[in-house]
Amino acid sequence: MPLSTQSQADDEQYVLVASLDNARNLSNILKAITFKDHAIFNATPNGLKVTVEDSKCLQANAFIQAEIFQEFTIKEDLVGFQVNLTVLLDCLNIFGGSSVPGVSTALRMCYGGYGFPLTLFLEEGGVVTVCKINTQEPDEPIDFEFCSTNVTNKVILQSESLKEPFSELDMTSEVLQITMSPSQPYFRLSTFGNSGNAHYDYPKDSDMMELFQCTKTQTNRYKMSLLKPSTKALALSCKVSVRTDSRGFLSLQYLVRNDDGQICFVEYYCCPDEEVE
Repeated sequence: MPLSTQSQADDEQYVLVASLDNARNLSNILKAITFKDHAIFNATPNGLKVTVEDSKCLQANAFIQAEIFQEFTIKEDLVGFQVNLTVLLDCLNIFGGSSVPGVSTALRMCYGGYGFPLTLFLEEGGVVTVCKINTQEPDEPIDFEFCSTNVTNKVILQSESLKEPFSELDMTSEVLQITMSPSQPYFRLSTFGNSGNAHYDYPKDSDMMELFQCTKTQTNRYKMSLLKPSTKALALSCKVSVRTDSRGFLSLQYLVRNDDGQICFVEYYCCPDEEVE
């Protein structure tokens, strides 16, 4: 493969080099957090964390472990930059993002440090395209201070059980209300739209419920417009963890398997719209 034969001398100029035999393993997970143009990339020896935020109310993180990459070389403890996510995805799909069996686009992603562009070498069928995307100094991501010690309620569900309700959610409802309780209704999604109120209930002993840990009854509302982007992650995932903390902040963690069966994670944090007594 031409990309793997780049000379080691070329690599000397970069603080970060990451290679994938299949660029879809990166582009698919980035699509799951694309709701704003810009994304913050933070690379550590453990892998890549990509963060997208909206008006201090919503944050999405995609975690791509170093093991997912065929090569992952980093020369500093932390390498950070901000890049236009829409442009990056356009580049990753420059060959059309083929899903034809046996045909994949190889990717080599290189970054030379502060002030340098993010350089992508993409190869498919012997044709190599080089894209250079301007980078900016990264903003400091919001710290939602969501820590496991403050989690009051947590459920883990098979994603299939949420896909249908989320696809049918009444988008005329301004909020999605989530009720989590140690007693009935256990786990409930509610909308309040033009056509009336709708509830989706999940019994704690449902086949779709893999874990049910609720210590107190909590009902919170979240802006539907903020939660809508998370449906992209839901569509890709096989499991989802739903957690709320004592302040009513919501964490949605999605377990996503890529084309090669490897596991990545996408996480959404959302602040409550209002608490319901």
